[in-house]
Amino acid sequence: MEVVRSESGVRSEKIAAPVAPVIARAKRLQVWFIRVCSSILVWTCLVQLLTVGKLWHPSFINITAPSVKHPPPPLLPLRNYTSNGYLKVSCNGGLNQMRSAICDMVAVARLLNLTLVVPELDKTSFWADNSTFEDIFDVKHFIESLRDEIRIVRRLPKRFSSKYGYKVFEMPPVSWSSEEYYLQQILPLFSKQKVLHFNKTDARLANNRVSIDLQKVRCRVTFQALKFTPEIESLGYKLVHVLHERGPFVALHMRYEMDMLAFSGCTHGCTKEEAEELKRLRYAYPWWREKDIVSEERRSKGLCPLTPEETALILQALGFDKDTQIYIAAGEIYGSERRLAVLRAAYPRIVKKEMLLDSGELQQFQNHSSQMAALDFMVSLASDTFIPTYDGNMAKVVEGHRRYLGFKKTILLDRKRLVEFLDLHQNGTLTWNEFAFAVRSAHEKRMGQPTRRRVIADKPKEEDYFYANPQECFCEGPSCDDLLGPGNSSSVP
Repeated sequence: MEVVRSESGVRSEKIAAPVAPVIARAKRLQVWFIRVCSSILVWTCLVQLLTVGKLWHPSFINITAPSVKHPPPPLLPLRNYTSNGYLKVSCNGGLNQMRSAICDMVAVARLLNLTLVVPELDKTSFWADNSTFEDIFDVKHFIESLRDEIRIVRRLPKRFSSKYGYKVFEMPPVSWSSEEYYLQQILPLFSKQKVLHFNKTDARLANNRVSIDLQKVRCRVTFQALKFTPEIESLGYKLVHVLHERGPFVALHMRYEMDMLAFSGCTHGCTKEEAEELKRLRYAYPWWREKDIVSEERRSKGLCPLTPEETALILQALGFDKDTQIYIAAGEIYGSERRLAVLRAAYPRIVKKEMLLDSGELQQFQNHSSQMAALDFMVSLASDTFIPTYDGNMAKVVEGHRRYLGFKKTILLDRKRLVEFLDLHQNGTLTWNEFAFAVRSAHEKRMGQPTRRRVIADKPKEEDYFYANPQECFCEGPSCDDLLGPGNSSSVP
């Protein structure tokens, strides 16, 4: 420090020139240090909040459409193989029957080293929906997400079109077939035919006795590759968001629709005129082979969907109170609001997608039953509880998907026993308390808990459906014993 005197003689102290920059740098360092610490603290809090958010809102039920667009992930490496030919498939049935069939056909193409043509969807069934694959599924994602397994093309090369005189060989593969069938009977056909067209694809691959690698391919397709279009996903997310804002909800897949009643011959609770209408419809469709059906006999075997009136009693017996929010995941209920009156009286908070969305939002999906079913599929996956009143294709596929998502609560109704309980209660044999106890006791182990898929030797149609319980998708080897239990036998003599 240097002592100086001013012109007036006043003594003052002057900081030496080299010291001033040091103090300035120290102050700047202090400010920088504070800023760094603040940034670290803010980012740490943000990461913690995001982590907690993921715990409460897992990605599979993300209730809002993504607001930030991330760059697409890098493409998977192409699998290098010599293609044995082209496989063309025409799926038959409703959305979820076709969805399962697509998974099977990808697995078959992978097994035989084929090039798969983007599947054609059914346009001639009861619903007469003219939706294409691209109208329902994200075709680009489908092709790119499986490129390390098989080659998928949008259409056959021109040289294989009828315009150029080429006749594609068509056939339906045998139902519930093993790998050996495809390797020994289908693969040799490609030595003569460069293209094979499977004109039916429902249940054409066995549930069990399939290699783990091929089962894993089915898992990849159903849970990763088959992604709905952005338009369907956006509206589906909105539906789920609206429902969650109103509180927890049950997705009730009520298969009490005209086509199911006509197909199954179930007319319990219908008027005489309605029963005749359903019978006429059954005879009008030649591929519905069973024509003369005794409704009450079918019902007593548990082969009929529950009626809306029966469903109301079952929900009450299971303990769902009057304030329960119920989303009906279905098309038009046969008999419309008249048949829903009892159920709505028991559960006033019943909603459907038409009640939650503006008509303009649904307009593009109207008259496209498969696209409407895709919305119901998304809501059913995200629901707090899923209850199907009939074990059709959607019920089974949603059940399996919810198992994959962490064994979310899915009440699998035992209709055969329920019909017995219902009749005993309605004729006065069972009091309400006895009826409710019987219903709850019958379903303690039917809530979608981990269990092994049932295998029935030589009866593939009667064993558990792969897509209802795709155990290979969420466990493997010894870990399956930990999850499913070693003592839970999967075989039925």
